[in-house]
Amino acid sequence: MQRFEFVKKGELRYVDAPMPVLESDDDAIVQPVVSTTCDLDRFMIAGLAPFEGPFALGHETVAKVLEVGDNVSHVKPGQLVVPAWHVACGTCASCVSGRPTGCTNVPRNAMFGLPAGGDYGGFFSEAVRIPFAGYALAPLPEGVSARAAASVGDNLSDTYGAVAPALRNAPGSDVLVIGGTGSVGVFAVTFAKALGASSVSYVDAFDPECVELARRLGAEILEEAPRGREFPATFDASGRPDGLHAALSTVAPNGTCHSFGIYWQDVAVPAYSMYMQGVTFTMGRPNVGPNIPDVLALIADGTVDPLPVFSDVVSFDDAPTALAQGLRKPLVVRDGY
Repeated sequence: MQRFEFVKKGELRYVDAPMPVLESDDDAIVQPVVSTTCDLDRFMIAGLAPFEGPFALGHETVAKVLEVGDNVSHVKPGQLVVPAWHVACGTCASCVSGRPTGCTNVPRNAMFGLPAGGDYGGFFSEAVRIPFAGYALAPLPEGVSARAAASVGDNLSDTYGAVAPALRNAPGSDVLVIGGTGSVGVFAVTFAKALGASSVSYVDAFDPECVELARRLGAEILEEAPRGREFPATFDASGRPDGLHAALSTVAPNGTCHSFGIYWQDVAVPAYSMYMQGVTFTMGRPNVGPNIPDVLALIADGTVDPLPVFSDVVSFDDAPTALAQGLRKPLVVRDGY
């Protein structure tokens, strides 16, 4: 089979590799049919993340089931499914509590698309083995296209998992989103509007395309985080220390701030103002598995439409060249999908 690899900054390739096989009755083998980059992938391809290749890239996909182990009964060969980006068992105490990124039955940091906890393959490759498939694979609902669901396995469910609780805790809040990483900020606008925010303000000095997307989705576009204005819920999707600082500095008393950004070194935060305001701040590797069914349901009933956020459509054959160009949020598509 063809394995898709990140080699080094700006260089991607396909290499011949053995076809994956079932190693357990709990496994499945899937073929990615529509995949996309997460915002981290773009940083890695651009040489802005501290990971050295070669390794299999990609952890957002809709895939076709090729084969299942004897213990996997909820999906069957030929069916389209959404795998979560993280590898997790679904039965340990961490998984049962809704925190599969802390699964104690797999190596720490186990995931697809980055060998931080072992090599589990990547979703731009021709086929991938899915451990614990009974937990890891969510069937694609009838009427939901593979293209619309391509980001559900990470960025889209990550965003929902932050925005939905914030608006449950403070219904009808004014929301501020600091963008800049390519898709998560615009997904945050999408969910905030869909889930009942009174207003959504968007700041992004780095990506005019995302600014225009946010405007079309109904966000108020600001040149910078406003001084003297506070928001019950703010979201940092900038990946930059000044963006994080702005998101933390504009939280209303007893409000919340969530950062989607990955910071490769320590950054300063406005700790005193956070203390005085009683800010609840969250960040971390997203536990998307428990949220995937809810996100798929919101797509199925038309509450959210992720398709406007994707930037390009390319074939799997063209993926090495196309993704090396730094496309913002491309759909990599097999014929027929």
